[in-house]
Amino acid sequence: MKVAVAAAGFTSFALLYAPQAVLPQLAAQYHLDPGGAALAVSVATGALAISVLPIAALSEVVGRRPVILASVLVSSALGLLLPLVPDYSLLLVLRAIQGVAIAGFPGVATAYLVERLGKTGVAAAVGAMIAGNTVGGMSGRLVTGFTAGSFGWRGALYVVAGISVACAVVTVVALPRSLPRGSPRDVGRGLLDAVRRPVLLVQYAVALLAMGAFVALYNAAGFRLTGSPLNLTPAVASLVFLAYALGSVSSVLAGRLAARAGRRRALVGALLVTAAGGVLTIPDSLPLIVLGFLVLTAAFFAAHSIANSWAAAEAPENARGQVGGLYMLMYYLGSSVGGGAGSVVYGHAGWGWLIVAVVVWLGLAATAVQLTSRRWRRAAHRLPEAGPGPGGRPPGSPAPPRAAPASPGRGGPGR
Repeated sequence: MKVAVAAAGFTSFALLYAPQAVLPQLAAQYHLDPGGAALAVSVATGALAISVLPIAALSEVVGRRPVILASVLVSSALGLLLPLVPDYSLLLVLRAIQGVAIAGFPGVATAYLVERLGKTGVAAAVGAMIAGNTVGGMSGRLVTGFTAGSFGWRGALYVVAGISVACAVVTVVALPRSLPRGSPRDVGRGLLDAVRRPVLLVQYAVALLAMGAFVALYNAAGFRLTGSPLNLTPAVASLVFLAYALGSVSSVLAGRLAARAGRRRALVGALLVTAAGGVLTIPDSLPLIVLGFLVLTAAFFAAHSIANSWAAAEAPENARGQVGGLYMLMYYLGSSVGGGAGSVVYGHAGWGWLIVAVVVWLGLAATAVQLTSRRWRRAAHRLPEAGPGPGGRPPGSPAPPRAAPASPGRGGPGR
């Protein structure tokens, strides 16, 4: 099962982010600015964000496994069609459809694992899933970056699609069956509960703002590294995506940090370090740019891990799937909207102003966590004084005289 889920994660995220490494080539081919080229990523992640909740609801009725299998098979088939399209508009249409297809995996995978393994056995399987997601996203970018020089961007996308088809076959063969778990009415009730708690709303905001900042930087990275004054080749520039390897390490360490320092401090700290990593990339110095991307990537994945686990821990029992779906919706909406907006900022104002924008987004996320956490702590301190004391007494009033013990059978304290 772990192999099947990891293979599905590899397929989904390799296909989702493969075009990111060849955005400069797409811009040159179709005479686009960076914002226009970034739509090749943004339309897919935006379609994924819009589709993830409806598809998660569908899986409650038809089962998780059919949704996951349809996701990997359809998205892989579309990956084979993408390099054949004659114009950019059609490419964007197919990328949007592919984003809808990919949504079947991240929207359903965690619920599938809980259904199959239960809460006690799910941790290792989720680790395998995250590893597949991270390796898939990194590999899709690296493969297209390294092969675009020899085969062009179309051939590079073919290579990624071929690898994804092989992984999809592994998923079909190895993924165990699942059963339907609920009804659309249950999904609706859980969705209402998932938007009532401020603590959850803050985590959704962190997903939106942090992911938007992160993808904005990586969307523009290829233009920055291949343009003047750095003038790197596409293959060398794509090495920046190796920083993703730190994501699996920082995610694990983030859990330990949150346990020691508390979720609030750990999350605020990770968001601020992400911003600091972005600031490091401002000078036209390749070593500083590399260091900045290493820092911001590790810190972002730490922040994502903390926010995601915080949302799961605070989710109402009847809304765990809906909370996870909403978190992923905001996560990929941030990727689509923030990634596209950041590319527009870079194209019109340059890298320095892009860093200003992402620092503002990350600062807003950190501020929301900090301020809302203070509200929770103050509310918790006021709670014992807000209502009647024991036995319905107002706070601070003297205790009534102790009554004599009631005799057995009379309904008194000895009962």
